[in-house]
Amino acid sequence: MKGVAGKILRADLTSRRITVDQPDEVFYRTYLGGAGFISYYMLKEIPRGTDPLSPENKLILAGGPMTGLGMGGATRDCAGAKSPLTGGFAKSECGGFFPMDFKRTGYDALIVEGKADKPVYIWINPEGEVEVRNASHLWGKTCLEAQDAIAQEVGEQLVRTAAIGPGGENLVRFASIMNDLKDAHGRGGMGAVMGSKNLKAIAVRGRQIPELADPDRVREMAQWLSRNLFDIKLFNRGFSDWGTGAAMEAFNEAGNFPTNNFAEGYFDGTTKLTPKTIAETVRVGMEGCAACPVRCKKMVEFDEPYKVDRRNCGPEYESLGSLGSCCGVDYLKTVCRANELCNLYSLDTISTGVTISFAMECFENGILTRDDTGGIELRFGNAEAMLQMVEMIARREGIGDLLAEGCRRAAEKLGRGAEALAMHVKGLEIPMHEPRLKQGMGLLYAAEAAGADHCAGFQDTLFMEETPGFDHLRGAGAVRPVRANDLSPTKVANARASHVYAMFQDSVLCCQFVPWTMSQQVEVVRAATGWEYTVHEAMKLGERVATLGRIFNIREGITAAEDHLPARFFSGTRRGALKDVGLDREAMQQAIKTFYAMMGWDSETGIPRKEKLAELGIDWAAEYLQ
Repeated sequence: MKGVAGKILRADLTSRRITVDQPDEVFYRTYLGGAGFISYYMLKEIPRGTDPLSPENKLILAGGPMTGLGMGGATRDCAGAKSPLTGGFAKSECGGFFPMDFKRTGYDALIVEGKADKPVYIWINPEGEVEVRNASHLWGKTCLEAQDAIAQEVGEQLVRTAAIGPGGENLVRFASIMNDLKDAHGRGGMGAVMGSKNLKAIAVRGRQIPELADPDRVREMAQWLSRNLFDIKLFNRGFSDWGTGAAMEAFNEAGNFPTNNFAEGYFDGTTKLTPKTIAETVRVGMEGCAACPVRCKKMVEFDEPYKVDRRNCGPEYESLGSLGSCCGVDYLKTVCRANELCNLYSLDTISTGVTISFAMECFENGILTRDDTGGIELRFGNAEAMLQMVEMIARREGIGDLLAEGCRRAAEKLGRGAEALAMHVKGLEIPMHEPRLKQGMGLLYAAEAAGADHCAGFQDTLFMEETPGFDHLRGAGAVRPVRANDLSPTKVANARASHVYAMFQDSVLCCQFVPWTMSQQVEVVRAATGWEYTVHEAMKLGERVATLGRIFNIREGITAAEDHLPARFFSGTRRGALKDVGLDREAMQQAIKTFYAMMGWDSETGIPRKEKLAELGIDWAAEYLQ
């Protein structure tokens, strides 16, 4: 095979046994990599009813055919496991430099099994040799401290790590895995799964580049992107100039900047948090992932009133919203410090911020008191209280022990109306995109396997008029532009198309910020592997991933009854453009049923039909629906 290593590494931490699988070419072409591999192995190998924090759960880390190529958007990997937050299907993509080096160690994926009897890290050297090393001396250290120590131990200053900090070690259910300090496998609690296995880090240094079928074509495409990036109609130059969040002020005016735990859609302090303000005050540069010309990462650094190190990266849009407006906090330096702590401690900034904002609303409603918070005045806008909560959650201290369970479990324990204040779907906290406005995104929050994941499809604002972006989505099945707040069958078809396309991207592993068209991504697969790969195959792969994730959830008892949004979204916000504008409950219910039907699932139960399984070549999965 070309373009891939043809080897999948297994590390059983219980026995310290290292083995290698070598699937055939049909397997690779069927599941491709990334989310495709994860959806297959999770259903096949994680036993029904497995406790997500037990040794029986498996952590799967996978690259794809684009991973490791010297071109923009091609240094990503995907991590998956049974989620400690939702109890169901979970995966999370990530960039940085780690994915390129991992692919160049000579492996396409790593499956971590069992549990070590003491803390360990996995070291894969440039020759592809694998060691399970003692990490007892690293336990309790931040991701930054661990990476520096590992680099010294293995004698490779450019070692790349996927690591956890105290959040993952303490089994915070929304702990992340940090690639190279700056990039997070944020959603679903993958860091907690890693911590449950006593696995501190995966360290790699790779120099084995897989042989390509047409290396000249891959090189031509990479050079074309670098030369023409700023002239490509699909490209948003704001990513290079500002990073994510350049449209925050416009979001605010549209009611799309979640504020005070999604009770409001307009934040008075928005201007204090924008990427422009960051650039004028605390930003010291922009960086990018390996080989990528976009350079969308804000680097911030300052010494007062906290010391923030540029190595830990600055806040992206989701962090500015979740740790800022959602908590009512407009002090930029505190938000930057909270973001840094999340990266150091390996916490998902979205779940962290939304869970803290939930606790703030509970405090303001008298469900939590000063006795519960250890004397902390946990109110919206209290920047120092928000920062203290990040520390307490990571270390499971005081009220942080409860909040480390995520807002759904915390609400269930608190009772007294707390459940109505918990903003999640299936246990996964809701990102910073307002489903009252972006109703197709709200549909995907409700219906897709992982729960509220803003990367599971494209934003509704891309569907509103004829643009190069919308035209690009026609290849995935988008029909015609409609309003953002539309929930017609046409919008459902558009949302389905974007979801299927996103699942393909998460398998080939291409960044959504880099303007490769669908056809170009397919062409990269052809040039790398030599297969006669087609857009049709790519879209079928996307359906395959979505359907296998659905089956995994059904097997674990997560049914259509959990495919719903919090009640808050069916009434308007207290302030902003969406004041008194809520979702239509019946329209959303019908849209979900229509989505099921368009996916080839039963329109009432959401159970995939056997005919659809046969069409997708996964009829073997029917046995898991018994």
